[in-house]
Amino acid sequence: MSVKVEKLENNMAKLTIEVPAEDLEKAIEKAYQKNKGKIQIPGFRKGKAPRKMIEQMYGKGVFFEDAANDLINESYPKAAEESGEDIVSNPQIEIVTIEAGQAFVYTAEVALKPEVKLGKYKGVEVEKMDLDVTDEEVDQEIENERNKNARNIEITDRAVKKDDMVTLDFEGFVDGVAFKGGKGTDYPLTIGSGSFIPGFEDQLVGAEIGKEVEVNVTFPKDYHEESLAGKDATFKCTVKAIKEKQLPELNDEFASDVSAFETLAEYKEDVKKTLVAKKEASQKAQREDTVVKAIIEDSEMDLPEAMVETQQRNIVNEMAQRLQYQGLSMDQYLKYTGSTVQQMLEQVKPQAIERIKSRLVLEAVAAAEKIEATEADVEAEFQKMADQYKMEVEKVKELLGDAEKKQLKEDLAVQKAAEFVVENVKEVAKKAAKKTTKKAAAADEETAEKKPAKRTTKKAVAEDGEVKEKKTTTRKTTKKATKTEE
Repeated sequence: MSVKVEKLENNMAKLTIEVPAEDLEKAIEKAYQKNKGKIQIPGFRKGKAPRKMIEQMYGKGVFFEDAANDLINESYPKAAEESGEDIVSNPQIEIVTIEAGQAFVYTAEVALKPEVKLGKYKGVEVEKMDLDVTDEEVDQEIENERNKNARNIEITDRAVKKDDMVTLDFEGFVDGVAFKGGKGTDYPLTIGSGSFIPGFEDQLVGAEIGKEVEVNVTFPKDYHEESLAGKDATFKCTVKAIKEKQLPELNDEFASDVSAFETLAEYKEDVKKTLVAKKEASQKAQREDTVVKAIIEDSEMDLPEAMVETQQRNIVNEMAQRLQYQGLSMDQYLKYTGSTVQQMLEQVKPQAIERIKSRLVLEAVAAAEKIEATEADVEAEFQKMADQYKMEVEKVKELLGDAEKKQLKEDLAVQKAAEFVVENVKEVAKKAAKKTTKKAAAADEETAEKKPAKRTTKKAVAEDGEVKEKKTTTRKTTKKATKTEE
């Protein structure tokens, strides 16, 4: 096999790969053996027709497609390595020559890792971390723990009150006509949770078990179901059961039940230490994100589009895997959301670009500072993986190929580069809050009254009539590899 490299514009290259004629012949024969059982030739039993007879009847190229696919899958990884180029995209393949008795020739157009002109990466200014934990934060954490350990007591001798958990039957009507998606049976609802349309839950306060009550609400004007938007509706509701949350007493007994400490004071001190550690981890992550973004802003690089497209597909594939773990296929997700793969690819493009740039600048920092992963770093990572998957370390090493081990070492070097830039920041005091005079405050208040409230969430109705808020989450990806899989 031979490989020729032609450099193109915008960090692209074309590899021309030539595979010997004898390898093509073997691939054609393999394709024949694979497919002959599916081909029926008059005068021969199924699967017994000679290759030449099949080629005469169906054409000389009848097995070329399978043969070419096998040869490309086998030869391209070797050719990519032999080229000596740092390839960062999936190849765009084009067959040049495929003919029995001749060399098989094809081209692969690929993106090459762009050069990074690294800007300032030491002494990046960041605000000092605030690791103070207030008594209120400690009390809230303990209150959360009390809620986790609360008991739900069934109530039969009083009406519904705020914070009760009720089991509810309901049906909604607009202009006296029941509407689709407005009915629910044995629906669990916490009064005051804000899960339903504004005003719905408040009107259930005072309702008695088994007695029907009418709840009158108005759907928001921007309601996603246009047929209901802005409409007045009446829900006929019946509370079938009431449960009240009973919190454990806040004392030494509670502390010993939920922790390794005998007294409430010791437990509170431990909670405070835990919150400080969480705050430190969170702020370190934010600091890394801030520093890397600042380095990117001060650096120069020209990303080839093919590199970005490959990363977009990687992100969508990662999402598909996460959905699969949740028992949902990508096709089902697209159907539920009414979107397409192309739309998803476009949505993740900014994330793909940020992921690539973050990786590239950290690799550049590692190169500039001669940061490498040591054997001890790699062994420690193997041990982490072994612990995670409950396997022997040697078994983990066996399962990883040379390419995966090389990638692991590169990833560890990037992590160390991220730690390096964070360790070398220049801390500055937090900006003081802007002082507001009474006159300015009054002006601000007047302006606020004139402006409509800014909407921060969109609401959607479930088939059973529940209204829930949709939350958008983001995830940092500064340490993800730009290297792609074929």
